Amino acid sequence: MAGKGTPATALLVKQKVAHVLHAYDHDPRAESYGLEAVEALGLDPARVFKTLVAEVDGKLTVGVVPVTGQLDLKALAAAAGGKKAKMADPAAAQRATGYVLGGISPLGHRSRLPVVIDSSAEKFETVHCSAGRRGLEVELAPGDLARLTGAVVAPIAG
Repeated sequence: MAGKGTPATALLVKQKVAHVLHAYDHDPRAESYGLEAVEALGLDPARVFKTLVAEVDGKLTVGVVPVTGQLDLKALAAAAGGKKAKMADPAAAQRATGYVLGGISPLGHRSRLPVVIDSSAEKFETVHCSAGRRGLEVELAPGDLARLTGAVVAPIAG
């Protein structure tokens, strides 16, 4: 693997979860990190998921949705057992996860956060998400992603 590992890749290795890392040269001018990964790696955008940090009733919660979709905040709140959701403050998201924006992985957070994965992930044998650094994606089975994050799987993409 190019460069050093991340908390996400360390977790995958420690848990002996089958995965493939895909590295690409991140362009700092890219407007969408997820779509940049799709283009750079030639991936099906429906299989590439972005990690978004929101607040559900004041508690940081992670939503994992396809890069082609939007996070449905009402659906996220319902899936997380809450009433109201809003996007989290970027600085709070970075502090809680230990990752920088554009490189936030659903795996290996500094603080354990509730995670909700969009149910569309279950349609695929493997999905791609950030491995914890801009320019590094990890491919793994959606069931493994859900198990390692303790995620709820629900329709949260709009």
